[in-house]
Amino acid sequence: MPCVCRSCLEVGCGSGYVLCSVALALQHLVSQHSASSLLTAAAASNGKGGGGPAAVSCSFFATDINAAALAATSETLAAHQMSGVELVQTDLATTLLPRLAGTVDLLLFNPPYVPTPDQEALHDGLARAWAGGHMGRVVIDRLLAQLPELLAPTGHAFIVTVPDNDPQEIMGILEGLGFSASVALTRAADEECLKILHAQRRPVAAPVN
Repeated sequence: MPCVCRSCLEVGCGSGYVLCSVALALQHLVSQHSASSLLTAAAASNGKGGGGPAAVSCSFFATDINAAALAATSETLAAHQMSGVELVQTDLATTLLPRLAGTVDLLLFNPPYVPTPDQEALHDGLARAWAGGHMGRVVIDRLLAQLPELLAPTGHAFIVTVPDNDPQEIMGILEGLGFSASVALTRAADEECLKILHAQRRPVAAPVN
């Protein structure tokens, strides 16, 4: 199967572990597909058909508002011999929006989701790594507003939430923005119950002749 992820973006990369893991997995898929394509091409050289589709390389981007987080991500990537990831210090994906508008095939977002006073989510400092404001949603809701502009027509987004964030309401917001939304995974982590939400653009119905 060809790799169809041409652009992967992690918003709020923190340590960089998630993006690094995904990048390694996608690279493995590409290498597997390349080997399969070589075998197909060899068989085709015997006179039957053409080779399979070429594997597609993926561009990787990581953003964080905190320079220390980007430095940590850089160290994580280097430790796993991962190169070519563009690290951008910005609020959410704001400065990348003109470039990446409508092109992101895979978006990853592990936001600061802990309910806190709103001012903690907006002030600089260490608390910004976990402080999510009212219902833990101040940062989440801002990213939801950027999704329609960021995602490619067949793009996918995965967002980490906890019950305090009201994942059902978040899915309703996503559906109102033109996405299908579901809970991709529920997992207990220490004292938290994480719900990973999956959003994908709804297919546009073909016009009826």
